[in-house]
Amino acid sequence: MELLENRIGKDMDREERKTALKKIGFEISKCQKCKLHECRNKTVFGMGNVMADIVVCGESPGREEDEKGRPFVGRAGGVLDSILMEVGLSRKDIFILNVVKCRPPKNRDPEEEEIESCLPYLKAQLDIISPKIIVTLGKYASQTIIGTQDPIGKLRGTILQVGNFLVLPTYHPAYVLRNPSAKEIVVRDIKMVMEAEILK
Repeated sequence: MELLENRIGKDMDREERKTALKKIGFEISKCQKCKLHECRNKTVFGMGNVMADIVVCGESPGREEDEKGRPFVGRAGGVLDSILMEVGLSRKDIFILNVVKCRPPKNRDPEEEEIESCLPYLKAQLDIISPKIIVTLGKYASQTIIGTQDPIGKLRGTILQVGNFLVLPTYHPAYVLRNPSAKEIVVRDIKMVMEAEILK
């Protein structure tokens, strides 16, 4: 399955996109494709502007996301909000989602089977929202979206053409929590997105 091959939502209006995404959200809420459904509290579909030019994609929900059913609401979410503010964005300007829709136990890394199970949902979301640029946060989101095993340190900082989408890999906010100096790098990367010709 080519993850970034279609942009079926580019001709949809806001209400059509909301309706299509709501249907996918319902499917995700009932999903039992992998073992993560056994320990989740809530699925985390994603949230934001369905007409967004920029989608921000993380890897998987954490504890607070699992409790609230919303992406990036824990400490890493606070870092993300701070980064967005520095580049002149807010959550209402973008759409935020994760590759994996359920929390892995104890916030462990998502496994290949879990990622594969969620890929059709991720693909459907991206097809409908049809952003101009996808910002991937961290190793798993970047490797999944781009289709590579290259480390995030090698991938970050360059806007890539992947299928019919542009993708900008950068560090995950959780990495910034552990390495505060990396915040400047992420801000610089996302400023590159803001200055991209396609957004002007």
